[in-house]
Amino acid sequence: MCHDLIEKYAFGILISHIDGVPYATHLPFLLDRDGGGNGTLLGHMALANPHWRAFGDGAADSLVIFQGPHGYVSPRWYVNGPVVPSWNYVVVHAYGAPKPIGDPDAIEQMLVRLTAREEAGAQQPWCMDSVDEKFLRGMKRGIAAFEIPLARLEGKWKLSQNRAYADREKVIAALRESGAPDSAALADLMAAEAGKNRDR
Repeated sequence: MCHDLIEKYAFGILISHIDGVPYATHLPFLLDRDGGGNGTLLGHMALANPHWRAFGDGAADSLVIFQGPHGYVSPRWYVNGPVVPSWNYVVVHAYGAPKPIGDPDAIEQMLVRLTAREEAGAQQPWCMDSVDEKFLRGMKRGIAAFEIPLARLEGKWKLSQNRAYADREKVIAALRESGAPDSAALADLMAAEAGKNRDR
């Protein structure tokens, strides 16, 4: 389930330490599910970003946070009480030591995969072959590509699973009606979770 969330909400927050100070960069990631025991993340950033200096031999683990749908849950939506306001969410914390990718072919393959994923569904998808090779070479020289073999994955799902089924059903209905950002996706996740635990 952690892999599914990473692939669906692939824009993550990479957090490392540079000279003892936390440093965060927001990046799109690819996931290689079969890379190591927990999978491997692939990404790239501009060389102008100093974050890549935290990568390489002896690097400490970094944290990548992938945030799924989330939203406020009002006490008005519960059948049973007393209750207080809360927040439902899904998130994955992925830990591992980033390593630079120097192989030009591996970098090319990663960029092709990332572009193909984001262009999927377009009537006329953009592809790297449509751009002058000299221009592309120059652009590639301006990035730092890296991989993060994942040492640990932690999924956190707070979807009112501690509440009675009637409460969860009422929250799901209220989320669907609220029109708030992420509310429909959050309701879908809650409904799937509630379906697994209907006897509670």
